[in-house]
Amino acid sequence: MADTETRCSLQRVKKRFPGISFLVICLAFLSLLSNVADARPARQHPNFVIIFTDDQGYQDVGVFGSPNIKTPNLDQMAKEGVRFTDFYAAQAVCSASRVALLTGCYPNRVGIRGALGPQSKIGINAEETTIAEVVKPQGYATAIYGKWHLGHLPEFLPTRHGFDEYFGLPYSNDMWPYHPTAGKRFPDLPLIENETVINPKVTGKEQAQLTTWYTERAVSFINKNHDKPFFLYVPHSMPHVPLFVSDKFKGKSEQGLYGDVIMEIDWSVGQIRQALKENGIEENTLVIFTSDNGPWLSYGDHAGSALPLREGKGTAWDGGQREPCIMAWPGQIPAGSVCHQMAMTIDILPTVAYLSGGKVPSDRIIDGKNIWPLMSGEQGAQSPHDVLYFYWGDHLNAVRSGKWKLHFPHPYRSLKDKPGSGGTPGPYIQKKTGLALYNLEDDVSESKNVANQHPDVVKRLTALGEQAREDLGDTGTKRKGKNNRQPGRVD
Repeated sequence: MADTETRCSLQRVKKRFPGISFLVICLAFLSLLSNVADARPARQHPNFVIIFTDDQGYQDVGVFGSPNIKTPNLDQMAKEGVRFTDFYAAQAVCSASRVALLTGCYPNRVGIRGALGPQSKIGINAEETTIAEVVKPQGYATAIYGKWHLGHLPEFLPTRHGFDEYFGLPYSNDMWPYHPTAGKRFPDLPLIENETVINPKVTGKEQAQLTTWYTERAVSFINKNHDKPFFLYVPHSMPHVPLFVSDKFKGKSEQGLYGDVIMEIDWSVGQIRQALKENGIEENTLVIFTSDNGPWLSYGDHAGSALPLREGKGTAWDGGQREPCIMAWPGQIPAGSVCHQMAMTIDILPTVAYLSGGKVPSDRIIDGKNIWPLMSGEQGAQSPHDVLYFYWGDHLNAVRSGKWKLHFPHPYRSLKDKPGSGGTPGPYIQKKTGLALYNLEDDVSESKNVANQHPDVVKRLTALGEQAREDLGDTGTKRKGKNNRQPGRVD
C-alpha cells in the first residue's frame, strides 16, 4: 500500500513539474523517507559529557527527593532536560559498574567484577571497545578526569583505551593506608596524569581538592576543544568514603560532610554546563549525570540515602543499582520531561554511537540498546529491553521486565544494627531472600512479595533468568556462560 501511494505521489509531482527529471524526484523522496525513519538530531557530531559519581544514593539530589541537600545546578539541569526514574547501574560495585558504562556490556560479559585493587593483575581487555574508541574515528577529542578503576597497570590505563587525556586516581580513594578498614592491605594512593604518576602519595589535603581539580580540567578541556567534537568523561572520586571537600563547601550543608560533598559535585555540574554556554556549544552537547551504584549504607552519616528504595551498595535490590539520572540537551531533549521506562548504563555506548555516527562493535555481543527515543521523548517510546539482569559477582540475583522484578533465592548483606559514623563503618550481616516477585509500579521499596498471586509472571521471568544463565552463567546454579569474554591480564 505504501509503495503504491509513493508511486502515485511521484507521478503527481512529475505532472506538475514536467521539467524536473524523474531521478531527481525519486532522490528527493528517498531523502524524505530516510529522514522520517531516522530520528537522530540533524546536528552533526554532537559533544558528549558524562558525569559519573561514586556511591551516590538515589535520593541524594533535590529533584529525586533529598530533604536537606541543596543541588540547584542538577535541579536546573532536570528542568531543562529529562529525569529518568528507573535508570540502573549494571552492578552495585565500582569496577563492574564502570566497565559496563564504557563498553555497553554486562560486567560478567567482559570479565570485570567487584572492585579492582592495587594488587590486581587484570583490567579492561584491549579487544573491548570503549565509548571513547567508538567516537574517536569520527574525529572526537576525548578525555577523562577522575576515577578510572579498570586496571592501574599501564596496559589498562585510559590512554590505551581511546582517551587522549587522563588525570585522576586509578582506583577508589579508600584504597590507601589511612582508611579505617585498610590495615596494611594498601600502598600509598597515586595521582596519575596520562600514564605518569605525578604524586605517589596522595594525602587528605589533595583529596579535598579532587572535585575542584577534575572540574577545572574539564572546563579547560571544553575551552580548548569547543570548535571540534569531543567526549568528556568526569567520574568523580566522591562521595565514596573517605569523604573530603574543599574549603569553599565545608560546613555548607544541613546534612554534614556528606551533604557538603554532594553540594560541591553539584557546583562542578554547574561549572561544566556554564563552560558549554560560554563557548556557545550548549545546544550541540548532550550532558548525562548518574552514579555508579547506590550508597554505602554501613558508613551512616558519611553515606547517602537510597530511599524509598531497598538496601544499598553491594546488593541487587533497587537501592544498590537504581540511580539518579538526568540528561540534558537543549533543543533535542524536551525540557522538564520525566521517563519512567527502565534503562541501564549499558545503553549509553549504543546511544552515543547512534548520535555520533560511530559504530557499535559488530564482532562481539553488546548488551546495551539505543535509548534515544526515550531520551528525546518520542511519543509511545518503550524501553528497548524486554529484560534487565541483576548480578552480584557471577551470581544472578534478579531480573526485571517492565514493572515486574523477580528475585531468585540469594544471600545479601544488610546492616546488623546501627550504621557507623564519622567515617568508620558499622557491621553487616548476611540475610537471605527466597523467590520473590515485586510490582515496582506499586511497590518501589520491594517490600511486598506477590509471587503467589502472579504465577504466570514468575514463570515468564524465571524463563528469562534461564536465558541469562545460559548466556552469562550463574554461580548460584553452577552454570558457566557460553558468551563470556576474558579481561585483560598481566603476568
